[in-house]
Order: sequence, then C-alpha cells, then structure tokens
Amino acid sequence: MNMANKTEVNLRERLKKPPSAVFVDTYFSGKVSKDLKYNFDSEMEIHFAHGLMLAKQKIVSARDLKKILKLVLQIHTRGPDVLDIDFKLEGLYSYTERYIVSKLGPEVGGRLHTGRSRNDMHTTAWRMAMREEMLKILALLLKLRGTVLKLAKKHTKTVMPGFTHSQHAQPITLGYYLLTVADLFGRDFARLLGSLGHTDQCPLGAGALTTTAFPLDRNYVAKALGFAKPMEVAYDAVSNRDDALEATAALSILMTNISRLAFDLQAWNTFEYRFIETGDEHSSVSSIMPQKKNPAALEHIKAVAGMVSGAFTATSACVKNTSLSDVADGVTALNEPALEACSKTADILHLLEEVLGAITVNKDVMLKSAEIGFGSATELSDVIVRETGLSFRMAHNIVGTVVRNTVEKGGIATDIRSADLDDASNKLFGKPLGMSEQSVSGALDPAKNIEVREMLGGPGLNQMAAMIKGRMIQLRNDNSTVAATRRRVIKARDKLIADTKAFCKGA
Repeated sequence: MNMANKTEVNLRERLKKPPSAVFVDTYFSGKVSKDLKYNFDSEMEIHFAHGLMLAKQKIVSARDLKKILKLVLQIHTRGPDVLDIDFKLEGLYSYTERYIVSKLGPEVGGRLHTGRSRNDMHTTAWRMAMREEMLKILALLLKLRGTVLKLAKKHTKTVMPGFTHSQHAQPITLGYYLLTVADLFGRDFARLLGSLGHTDQCPLGAGALTTTAFPLDRNYVAKALGFAKPMEVAYDAVSNRDDALEATAALSILMTNISRLAFDLQAWNTFEYRFIETGDEHSSVSSIMPQKKNPAALEHIKAVAGMVSGAFTATSACVKNTSLSDVADGVTALNEPALEACSKTADILHLLEEVLGAITVNKDVMLKSAEIGFGSATELSDVIVRETGLSFRMAHNIVGTVVRNTVEKGGIATDIRSADLDDASNKLFGKPLGMSEQSVSGALDPAKNIEVREMLGGPGLNQMAAMIKGRMIQLRNDNSTVAATRRRVIKARDKLIADTKAFCKGA
C-alpha cells in the first residue's frame, strides 16, 4: 500500500473485524456524544499545546506542525460539524485525526499524536472540563455565601425559636440561624477548593502510563493549558480520577446541607408556622385548589440534592472493583455523573440565592412564637441559680415542674409567675424561691435571653457583629483566590490560542 495516498484513519489494525452495530450504538456513540458535550474546546486546546510543544522541542518539524495546527484552528473555529461525525469511530480524537490526515496525508497528519496517548489526552480534557465546572460552582457558592451573610447581618435582632428535635429549645435570632448556614457553606467551599487543587493538575505527557522517550516538556503544556502544575507520576496521572470522586463527594455534602436549609424553609413557610413566605416567582399553584401557593422551588432543591447524592454513588460505583490502571469504567465512565452533578449543583446554587432574596420574613410571628413557647426555660433555670444559689439540677427540676403544670392548664410561657416557682420549689425542696416578678419575666423574655449570650459563639449582638465581620473578610479572601485561578486559566487559554495563530502564520 502506498502510505502517501492513505487518508483514512484506522486505529483498529490490530483487529480483524469492525465494531458491531450494537457496540457502536451502546458505546461509541455515547462516548463521542460526551466528548462533544464536554470536551470539544478542551481537546482542541490540548492539540494546540501539544503541537506547540513538539515544535519547541524540535520533535516534529515546525513546517509540518504549522499545517496541522492550522487545520486544528479551523476545526476549533468552525465547530465539530466539519468533522462529519457518524459515531462509528471511538471518540472525538479519532475524528479530528481523520480530518487532519484526509487533508495532509498520514505522513504529515499522523505526526500530531507523537509522544502522546489518548490516555493522557482524555484525562487531561476531563480534568479541564471538571475544573471549569468547579470554578463556576465556587463562584456561585461565593455569591450565595455573601447573600446569606447579608441576611444574617440584617436579622441579628429578628427573634425566633431555636429548635432541637423539632421542639422549641432556646431563643435565637434568624441572623444566628443564617450564620450557621454561612459556616456550613464556608466549609463546603473549603472542601470544593481543596478538590479543585487536586483536579487542577495536568496529566498530559504521561503517555499511556510511563511517559515516553521523546523529550516532551510537561511543564510547558501544563502551563499552556492553565493548570497549576503537571501531575507528576505518569501511572497515577492516567489511572486515577479520585479528584472526580472527591469533587462529587464534596458536591453531595454541599447539596445535603442545602437540602437541610430547604427543609427548614419549607416548614417555616407552612400555615402552621408562617415564619416566612416564599416569593410568588418561586412558587406554583394548584389546578383545582385556588388557595394554594406551593413552595415548588424548595421542593425542587431538595429533589436535586438527592440526585447529586446519587451521582456520588454512581461515580464511586464506577471505580469500585476496578484495576488500578486506565480502564473505561474506573477512569472514563465516572466523568459523566460527576459533571452532571456539577451542572445540577450550579443550577441549585443560582436558584437558592434567588429564593433567599425573595423570601418575606414575618418577624412578629417569629417573635410571638418564641414568647409563647417555653424556649426561655433554660435561662429561667440559670437565673434561679444566680439569684438563689440553688444547684442547676434543683433549678431544672423546679422549672420543669412549672412548665408541665402550665402546659396542663393550657397556658403559655408568659403565664408563668413567681408564685408558680415558689409552689413547685416548696413541693420539691420544702422552701420557696422568693424571686421578683421582674426577674421571672426578664428571664422569660426571648430577646433578653439572646442579649446575655455574649460569650464566644453566642447570638448576642456584639458576638454576631464580630463573627459576621470575620466571615466577610474570609469571603473576600476566598473571592480573591477563585478569581486568581480563573484569571490564570483564561489568560493561559487566550495566550495559547494567540500563540497558535501566530505560529501558523504563513503556513
């Protein structure tokens, strides 16, 4: 055969038979579709970086590489339609090489893959796709954290019941609750940022698994593609995607935290609570019941949280019981559920930030609930200890008895008087407490409960101001970190394309 006239790419010379129609439909077509959906731009950029490096290292002649990269630029500009994809070849790369060889012949067109494997190329492309999605998520999470912190600052005096086991526990403020949410999201951010650091390493140059004898410059291609550094051990670079597992696990935790917030908001939105009301723009109606205003956005948020948790199960299941090497199930198959988890999480972060901004807070209802409930019972016990010298357990027994008696009479917390405490104390310990009504009513005041809790981490105004300030500073620092990474990636991409165009001039 005259190789100079051969223009059709065939990577299956080892095999006698072509792939079956069923195999094409169930595997090749899906693989190519995923490449087109997630990796088209990334693969073209990988070709640019690898080609420029081959020229720099004088591994392939600049003359040949100019011709090759000029065609890759055309593909990048015109899009995948130019490749006449019929889903019968294994992956986007095969179509790209087929197109180049059809224009330049195999002697020139076949040189781009020198020193490279689909193993290192594909895992690089998937890491680039994951990096892009993670940067989007981090930016959205930063915006959401900012919204939550602003709401926390706005509601430092919005008194409400704090709950344990779905029962009134102690008075808090809505701002204090939201500060808890902000800290959850802060830890989610730290997990995702750490995961991004593991994703942001370049496998290109690892080859199939042991690098190559060609004098490649792995630092050059890593920098050209905007990575923080090369992924050093070649075997590790092509055989592991624990970064995708880590990212999906972090996304699952984030969405679980979001789901817990949505659960509370949905409960508070009910007629029985009426603490908040979701915006009309995030609600749905009934086709039969004209009074209905359903918190559909919150329900959707909780549902998608389950889907993201399912994506983590899917990614880990793909890897479980696979060889520690480049295998389709352990290195490739997990990318789709991981990236779908990214997409779904990004959508929910955007939606939740909107939902929080449109919620109406019924401050009076929250305060009234805190006043009539018995959440101030702990502070009443503490006041008894401070004013009478009784042990806390004795005070606890007295207040517990009074609460029981009040509930049995159909009363509420504000019905409790000093005489009630004296009666319980006499029955339990043979002596009255003799506390003033002012002390009792002050102890039962939810707002005063909060005011006195000024130790580290408490809901008092001074503590809240200090904690919110510290978290705002951290938020600015986190914004700077993500922005710097984003700038590095964009700058590298722009430079790579500009360098490729400059290199190809005159070709």
